[in-house]
Amino acid sequence: MKYFRKMIGKRCYLSPMNSEDAEKYVAWLADMEVAQYLTVAYHNINLDVERETLARFVRQGDHFAIVEGKKEELIGGCGFLNPDHINRTAEAGIFIGEKSYWNKGYGEEAMRLLLDYAFNILNLNNIMLSVYAFNTRAIRCYRKIGFKEIGRRRQARLIQGTSYDIIYMDILAEEFTGSSLPPLPAPP
Repeated sequence: MKYFRKMIGKRCYLSPMNSEDAEKYVAWLADMEVAQYLTVAYHNINLDVERETLARFVRQGDHFAIVEGKKEELIGGCGFLNPDHINRTAEAGIFIGEKSYWNKGYGEEAMRLLLDYAFNILNLNNIMLSVYAFNTRAIRCYRKIGFKEIGRRRQARLIQGTSYDIIYMDILAEEFTGSSLPPLPAPP
């Protein structure tokens, strides 16, 4: 599969999604170790459904493949749900499906690239996300980037007989530091 370097980090980059990657996404989403952190865990996603979903994401243009830079390997996906360009808001979503890349900083780097795109290309001001309270790894990552908790929906996710909160977090453009974009020339 050919990927294109849209937002480039040190170890990974964001590329426009490709519906030809549907089989890889289905494999990830069928793996409950991956899916338990995502809202799709309750759905039985097959190849046809995922092809349609990826085709929709490609048309919308607000979703990216996360690609490891040296191996050119697809390792996950990220993007925006419900972007509101008038009020300059969106909801972010991200996952690393390739488990060999977990706990190595790829999710943090990809989220920083996604926020860089949101704030410095799309001119958005507020990016929100939701995360299950048991996903402590992701919560630590989001806090490190600068997300702040803005609320909770208590006992909103029931898994194996235990209820967990859904935590809502956001970050403002003024709170985001760093950019991977090349510098622009000085104005004339």
